Amino acid sequence: MADNSLARRFQFAAVSLDIALIVLVVGWQLASGLTAMRLMLAIVLALPLLAPLRGLLQGNRRTFAWTTLCVILYFVIGLTEAVAQPGNRIWSAPCLMLALALFVILIAYLRVTRDVGLLAG
Repeated sequence: MADNSLARRFQFAAVSLDIALIVLVVGWQLASGLTAMRLMLAIVLALPLLAPLRGLLQGNRRTFAWTTLCVILYFVIGLTEAVAQPGNRIWSAPCLMLALALFVILIAYLRVTRDVGLLAG
């Protein structure tokens, strides 16, 4: 059986990193000025991170699993911006680091909470 306190810590970390990534992405878009286009882009970029938030808070393993697919987008955005626009590295580097940390925490939660009984069969 999984260590419940460790799973709770990973769950808390995943929720915290998800919210931090939402704040970073929205702040990144709105830092250039509040226009209708920037606001729309901020909303579109925040949606894939807002979608799993409820399931992450509830500790739903399926949500943790499919959220790993959502996080890859932000890793790619951070990496692309860091390479293509060096002036944006103040935003892209934290985006890259948060996305990578969230991905690792999601995988760690899935490993800690997996059902060992299925493997022993």
